Amino acid sequence: MVADGMLTRKRYREVPPRVDYELTERSRELAPVLGELARWGYEWAWSPPRQSERVDLGAIFRLAPGLVDGSTSTTGTIDLEVTDGPSGSASTYRVTMTGTKAEITEHTEDGSADASVRGTTSAWIHALGPMGDRAGLNSSGNAPLAWALLDLLALGEGREAAVAEPERDLESAAG
Repeated sequence: MVADGMLTRKRYREVPPRVDYELTERSRELAPVLGELARWGYEWAWSPPRQSERVDLGAIFRLAPGLVDGSTSTTGTIDLEVTDGPSGSASTYRVTMTGTKAEITEHTEDGSADASVRGTTSAWIHALGPMGDRAGLNSSGNAPLAWALLDLLALGEGREAAVAEPERDLESAAG
């Protein structure tokens, strides 16, 4: 992606070695397209994860910059914490919203966020899925700010997913 001009790579002369990657203007312009593809997937292809599937919540959270379309006046910082992250420890993502755009950073835990939302992987999947069940998430701080971001990451208000209705599907198969 560096060769394609989507990322810049900065290498530090440290031990252990450290490399930072940053989005270029070209890739930031692609973010809304990725956001709309994600929305399409939610609306038309969403299904609960299979037992063997691993859901990368970080990938979903990283779509936030592409999902902010300027229709919200929401401003502030929100920490999103997956309490049982892939490494076995908590993973934290900070989203900074300025109304017309959003930026995301990872591993930020300095307690200065305006709002914080925490939950297990399973709780996040339920919250971000079509049913939007947020009961498993715990929030603190500015709740309207946190829920505004979750609306952007999930289907958002007024959107519905094409979720299969098991009873109707069984009736049509039988008959």
